[in-house]
Amino acid sequence: MKISRESTDWLLLAGFCAFLFFFGLAYFGLIGADEPRYAQVAREMLARHDWITPTLGGQPWLEKPPLYYWQAMLAYGIFGVSDWAARLPSAVDATLLVVATFLFLKRFRPGFQLDGALMTASAAGVVGFARAASTDMPLAAMFTIAMLAWYAWYENKSRGYLAVFYVFLALGALAKGPVAPLLAAIIIVIFAVAKSDYRLLWKTLWIPGILLFCAFALPWYIAVQIRNPEFFLVFILQHNLARFGSNLYRHKEPFWYYVPVVLLGLIPWTVCVVASFVETIRVWRAEGKEMLGSEDALNAFLVIWLIVPVLFFSLSQSKLPGYIVPALPAGTLLLAEYVRRRVVESERPSIFLIVLHSIVAAAPIVPALMIQYIVMQHRLPLGRAAVISLGFAALLAIGIASTLRTKAGMATLRFVTLVPVVLTVAAVLRLGSPALDSMLSVRPLANEISHLENKPLPLAVAGVSRNTEFGLAFYRNQIIDRYEQGQIPAVEHLVVAPEGSQTAIAKQVAGRRVSYLGSFAPQGLDYYWVSAAGMGMEQMGH
Repeated sequence: MKISRESTDWLLLAGFCAFLFFFGLAYFGLIGADEPRYAQVAREMLARHDWITPTLGGQPWLEKPPLYYWQAMLAYGIFGVSDWAARLPSAVDATLLVVATFLFLKRFRPGFQLDGALMTASAAGVVGFARAASTDMPLAAMFTIAMLAWYAWYENKSRGYLAVFYVFLALGALAKGPVAPLLAAIIIVIFAVAKSDYRLLWKTLWIPGILLFCAFALPWYIAVQIRNPEFFLVFILQHNLARFGSNLYRHKEPFWYYVPVVLLGLIPWTVCVVASFVETIRVWRAEGKEMLGSEDALNAFLVIWLIVPVLFFSLSQSKLPGYIVPALPAGTLLLAEYVRRRVVESERPSIFLIVLHSIVAAAPIVPALMIQYIVMQHRLPLGRAAVISLGFAALLAIGIASTLRTKAGMATLRFVTLVPVVLTVAAVLRLGSPALDSMLSVRPLANEISHLENKPLPLAVAGVSRNTEFGLAFYRNQIIDRYEQGQIPAVEHLVVAPEGSQTAIAKQVAGRRVSYLGSFAPQGLDYYWVSAAGMGMEQMGH
């Protein structure tokens, strides 16, 4: 039986999404402070059957809207609570983003829909955040679908697309707040001004669409405000306005920070995206408004979409890499258009572009093969392993360049570039997972402690990072007390602290017995047993 081209495309898309986004989600535990914190918030909401108020440690946690939490609650309900289930929403949302890209190109730029979808799926920033239990990928997916729907309406004039735009913009507002409609408004206004078509703005402000937005977005905002009168102060004023306008949360970075972040996030396509960006700007300057009245208007729209989030978040006093994920699909879509024009016009890329792209595409295999050294030693050591890794990367680069120099040229770009992507992801998962788990996640520490317990005990921390605190809260599913804040349990409990802290712990719990239980050497942590208040001296007397 002969398989159609469309069926083959869908199978390839499904296979790559399954591998890049879903495979090995449980290979290493939740990392950092955000992953376990968001995962635990969703677990607590599910335990209370409360779809309105996010809580952490039983207290309202109003930093973020609920879309990720809702998705994680559904995943927990189906598969049970686990770290991989906590990451499942981002993987699903990344898949939706890629499918939307495929369908958009199939409808409006047919012939290169698979290229654009796979380029988007394989961008480093998309792969990374598709595997994280965070709100960044839900926002990026909803925002991308909304922007593609708006441009589909602009080109097709069907208000069904405009309705989709408003629905997904509302979901974007439920993913991370007002930033989604704000960024969309800026992009659309700049595009309309560039065209000198101000009627486009009035047409976009479609009353049924606005009602759809309100119907999807406002009920939760109203309900959470009624239940938690402090919500407006905490969410809007502190975690949106104050986060943007000050370094309140200590994420200060230079103004140009997002330029390298975007370039790294677009790997392995960075060189070609930059080339397509430069060419679009050149054509735009040469043709002016004539370009915006042609099929090439999509390229101008994508350039605006790519630039606006970078400039907007560059103005913020608080910067984190995940903020820029909504810009990445614009870059890969711009590249898909670039490849389409080159193939249609039978143009071969320059040798300089080929060589530079081949090097950038193959380079990630080096840190991927040496990820254990990097994670454990915080450097890329020189030696036999480095030479072998560099040699393998050089062979890959030569293979990519040789293929791109053939007559097929740009038509093979997608295929040859995906080879190092697959190898890199596979190497990180298979070679790096043990090191990532032991060095960056508290999952193995929590397992060690659980194996020592005869009965579940309260757990406290002293002098450790928030990453450790929130990780233990998730893997132990309990409130973690912190000694520095005077939260010293009066009952028998365990405490996790930096290595060699027994004397310091004993001083803080004067008169109580402190027993060393063990160490978790990869992260330099010890864990101790502390007797109940009033029991230490009695035990010593016996």
